[in-house]
Amino acid sequence: MDIGDIRIIDAHIHQWDPFTNPREFSGTAKLLRAVPLPLGLAVRLAPRRDREFVGEPSAYMGPYLPADYRADAAGLPVESVVHIEVEWTGAKSEETRWVTALPFGVDTPALAAVSGGGSPSDPGFPELLEAHLSASPLVRGIRSMVAHHPDTGIRSFAPGPNTLRSREFLDGFAALAERDLAFEAWVYSHQIPEVTALAQRYPEATIILNHLGTPAGIFGPVGKHTGRDAEARAGLLERWRTDIAELAECPRVVAKVSGLMMPVLGHSVPRHGSPTPVRELVDRIGPLLRHAADTFGPDRLIWGSNFPVDRPITSITGSAEAVATVLTQHLGDSVPLDKIFRANAQRVYRLD
Repeated sequence: MDIGDIRIIDAHIHQWDPFTNPREFSGTAKLLRAVPLPLGLAVRLAPRRDREFVGEPSAYMGPYLPADYRADAAGLPVESVVHIEVEWTGAKSEETRWVTALPFGVDTPALAAVSGGGSPSDPGFPELLEAHLSASPLVRGIRSMVAHHPDTGIRSFAPGPNTLRSREFLDGFAALAERDLAFEAWVYSHQIPEVTALAQRYPEATIILNHLGTPAGIFGPVGKHTGRDAEARAGLLERWRTDIAELAECPRVVAKVSGLMMPVLGHSVPRHGSPTPVRELVDRIGPLLRHAADTFGPDRLIWGSNFPVDRPITSITGSAEAVATVLTQHLGDSVPLDKIFRANAQRVYRLD
């Protein structure tokens, strides 16, 4: 099956406007608008861990809205998208309200579902869930910023390690499971066992592993010492393989084939406007994607572009083509690409 024959659901995109939204990066965007430094100089002045995470920062310096996504997805038959929370610093339910009001579905793909922000460890988490559900009928899940890396040279998004193991988080998670809302687990790869423990404690809950667990440094050195040489990267891959296989034994966990082009994985960032050739991406992501297909199976993989975060490395079409090529080569021409690019998202997010 050719990917062009599928009406695609892009199950992981972000929308933002740092000038009108309270985002973590809003201050920087506003400063650079007021004091327009050359982008190259602004990049050199940023902390190294931020540079390595974003790769090329232009997407964060202005709005990314439905028309921008439409332009990036041109040529790919994307029917609808799932919006995932991203660094909103105000009342979390207001992001859900804001994104639902954007002009999706006119001359742009439809907005099929929303995963809002929030942490089960926060006081008032049940009330926050009700606020999200009140803000939009499209809410299907929650994502917490829990990615934390022991290498201090790699950007972390949680104040400390072991968030998923804390008593407050584990107790609060019950409110999510009771409402049949999915949990979008974005972690670095060494945290995958924490996701497994969470899935074992709440076997009835739907958990979506974002970005195949984000194995930072798997393709090249990042931070102070992560992925510093071929031997270190082989060790990262072996640990990731073991932890992914154990997580896949939890039947209500699904894996998002997304974020495989994030610069923090150790990709070399090409010159602006020159995406990495698909054949290079196929070789690079192949070992990860083949193992995910073997462990989770085609019924528990969901594709998402992770745009615009992945844009420094590839296009949306390049991302989809690389994933489809690896899976077709590995599983044969009969691989159910329609499941990975559409039907599994329909089931997991309970889309009409």
